[in-house]
Amino acid sequence: MPSLKDLKNRIDSVKSTRKITSAMKMVAAAKLRRSQEAAEAGRDYTLRMDRMVQSLAASFAGVDGAPELLAGNGADQTHLLVVFTSDRGLCGGFNGSIVRETRRRIADLKSRGKTVKILCVGRKGRDQLKGDHKSLIVDAVTGLGGKSGIQYAEATQLRDKITGMFEAGEFDVCSILFNRFQSAMTQVVTLKQLIPFTASAVNDPGVKAGDEGGLKASYIFEPEEEEILKALLPKNLGVQVFQALLESAASEHGARMTAMDNATRNAGEMIHNLTLTYNRTRQAYITKELIEIISGAEAL
Repeated sequence: MPSLKDLKNRIDSVKSTRKITSAMKMVAAAKLRRSQEAAEAGRDYTLRMDRMVQSLAASFAGVDGAPELLAGNGADQTHLLVVFTSDRGLCGGFNGSIVRETRRRIADLKSRGKTVKILCVGRKGRDQLKGDHKSLIVDAVTGLGGKSGIQYAEATQLRDKITGMFEAGEFDVCSILFNRFQSAMTQVVTLKQLIPFTASAVNDPGVKAGDEGGLKASYIFEPEEEEILKALLPKNLGVQVFQALLESAASEHGARMTAMDNATRNAGEMIHNLTLTYNRTRQAYITKELIEIISGAEAL
């Protein structure tokens, strides 16, 4: 049986931990509100940009000379997975779900004879994947967001890195893997292909029924579609990356808030149980001392 001093130290330690988790919960809740607003505000713009590019791309279906970002380079052998995780831990299963899906995706591609490369966005993804897929990691980008939150300039830098690798012939197909924010307790692991362009927005869970009809509209373009498309494709790529960063940031804060709330509740329960044990142990010591005193007095 632990001594009263050990129990007291244990209670004090758990109380200190509870203060930390409670503070982290409040900080995550404050960051979540801003991140959620940013992610939800960007969805409509991202979707409309995707639809605009899709409408333009329809004119180049099966046509030779289409931009490579749209049609690809004609190969499908080397796949680049851009994996979005966090730089910090203590956010429940946020990183674990992405890493598990990444490993599943790697296994699926390798079973089909494909070559896989990984670009990690976030320290935790890199640290977890380098154990069994170190040779596949070509680069890691960390420190995005910072104190001021996710900035579009960071997304354009990441976009330029991806397009630079594509132009250098380092991969044929690029897909991003990130957590889409649904609620503070729910994040949806999402895989989206960026290069070559695929109009996956119409299947986006945030699209309302009936919105797909906008794709059937006819437009007159000035200048020509090809010139507009060449300018829009890199911009659309940057917007998609930016939205993935926003969704991932909101999901991270939501997961951390939920995890710290659970940790605070568990610490409270542990303190309650330890306090009961402490009181019972103290009572047992007092009773034992009283019995010894009474026994000694009767012996005299």
